Amino acid sequence: MRQKSPYRVSRLDNGLTIATAEMPGMVSVSVGLWLGVGSRYENPEQNGVCHFIEHLVFKGTKKRSPRQISEAVEGIGGYLNAFTSEETTCFHARARHDRFEELLDVLVDMLLNSRFAPSDIAKEREVIKEEMAMYLDEPQHQVQELLNATLWPDQPLGRPITGTSRTLDAMRRCHLVGYLRHTYVAANTLVTVAGPLTHRQVVQAVRPYARHFPTGARPQFTPAQNSQLSPRVCLFTKKTEQTQLAMGIRTCSRHDERRYALRLLNTILGENMSSRLFQALREDRGLAYSVYTSPSFFHDTGDFVISAGLDEVNLAKATRLVLRELRRIAAKSPGLSELRRARDYVLGQIDLSLESTENQMNWLGEQLIGYGHVVVPDEIKRRLSGVTGAEIRNSARDFFRPERFNLALVSPIKDAEPLRKLLSM
Repeated sequence: MRQKSPYRVSRLDNGLTIATAEMPGMVSVSVGLWLGVGSRYENPEQNGVCHFIEHLVFKGTKKRSPRQISEAVEGIGGYLNAFTSEETTCFHARARHDRFEELLDVLVDMLLNSRFAPSDIAKEREVIKEEMAMYLDEPQHQVQELLNATLWPDQPLGRPITGTSRTLDAMRRCHLVGYLRHTYVAANTLVTVAGPLTHRQVVQAVRPYARHFPTGARPQFTPAQNSQLSPRVCLFTKKTEQTQLAMGIRTCSRHDERRYALRLLNTILGENMSSRLFQALREDRGLAYSVYTSPSFFHDTGDFVISAGLDEVNLAKATRLVLRELRRIAAKSPGLSELRRARDYVLGQIDLSLESTENQMNWLGEQLIGYGHVVVPDEIKRRLSGVTGAEIRNSARDFFRPERFNLALVSPIKDAEPLRKLLSM
């Protein structure tokens, strides 16, 4: 007999959406305020504005100082944080479930009543620049940003979520507040709650705040553009002890049926220690300390990224091995036992992750903003269970092609041409 779904969704008259995952028996409750806006909604001059706003809402409201904001949550044993991605912004908190209304009040206060004081803007601008400098000192992060710029040149997906020193310096209070008012509107806002609370309890608690959210149309982004005809290589030359490699392959959107095959293909190739690339590069030959793969799916496009940290002298050999594995899975379907292990791993990871209220809260936000409705985990698992080896092979054939290959390196290497030729073979 099919179990009753723990997910419920309500949309209020002003467009504000409330979604809950009822989890009886849990001690904690996780609350998220999600906005359907992120870095790819920004024009070149606005680059970094969503991330800047994320920082500034922690700097004080009309009734709480920055310290009072943190104490209001940490003082009840809770946790408060936020993140900005390409397509979403989320402010979230977690505490014991009987403190739910306190968490909700703090999050809504931060979003609706932040002061955006000029002095705070000036200080936080420098804080973000320090954050950017920290990333530049982390080659693993730096190479990912280089890869994004190579995959998506001269468009929002290729720009850093943090913005640049130039765009940050140009932002004034009027720009930040104006962007907030026009995009952080009720129709673009989602409240997600996971824990031992009923949907009715949550709706009743949220409803009094709803009328304070500004109204307006949901923002739109410019679709991703692609003009790539051959492999691209981007080098950042610096003296490093370890070369950082990131290879990006353009794939499909979150709405494409091939995403299920790609999810399993990712596990087979590089998601864990039993994957093909980990075994070939690290276990069998000792060419790399770390090697892993990760897929990303956006509204209209996606990518598949292979990352590795290795000695410069092993770069050519390691790259050939990566390309060999890509060709191998595009030429021959994985066997039944390998497919079963990959499927069971992915299904197990889904089940384990959804044991926590925080991950259930994230599931709601990602599903509703990404698809407009909640796809229940059992449906995802059913679709993954139905993926065949041939579908995995066909997806590899569709995407693992030289005209989709992009390679970024942070290393002492100065000449990109040998690598470009290698990718073209």
